[in-house]
Amino acid sequence: MKEVLAMPGPQPVVLVLASGRGQRFNASGGTGSKLHALLGGRPVLEWTLDAVRRSGLPWHLEAQAHEGMGDSIAAAVQATRDAPGWLVLPADLPLVQPETLLAVAAALSGHAVVVPRFEGRRGHPVGFGSSCRDALLRLRGAEGAASVVRSHEKTGLASHLDVKDPGVLTDIDTVEDLAAAELLLASSPRRPATF
Repeated sequence: MKEVLAMPGPQPVVLVLASGRGQRFNASGGTGSKLHALLGGRPVLEWTLDAVRRSGLPWHLEAQAHEGMGDSIAAAVQATRDAPGWLVLPADLPLVQPETLLAVAAALSGHAVVVPRFEGRRGHPVGFGSSCRDALLRLRGAEGAASVVRSHEKTGLASHLDVKDPGVLTDIDTVEDLAAAELLLASSPRRPATF
């Protein structure tokens, strides 16, 4: 597979959210952090970071403990507050493709919010333009940025981007999710590791 090249000009920052407690993973029979669980012989987090690195987009890893996803997003936006936009990517999406990150980033040039969809289902990363900065900084709790997406959908400032990447939906919350991701990984050619 060819190397992905980043788009020119100011680029949104990919916010890799790795602050979750992983309680559902442990409750399902997993041990330790789901981000360190092995997928294809490599930790889940390394798959996610590999896709981000290959996209060429700037990125920020938010790994400090926070109360909820909203708090994590707010902290990550605060740390990168001068960015022209953000792609919110939970760290437990190991199969997302670099091309998808670039497609969401490119779509932000014409919209305040971009939500990728695979076969009609919403996924991640969700893109937010700089006009969303204040709303993202105010986020708290477990809901994440869903309220920001809803408010922009109501005003027609959000866009849905159809992608051919099941990785936008393949999050690892349980050991069953990890097994399903392993099957998906085995059935499709994957990029080589770059580290």
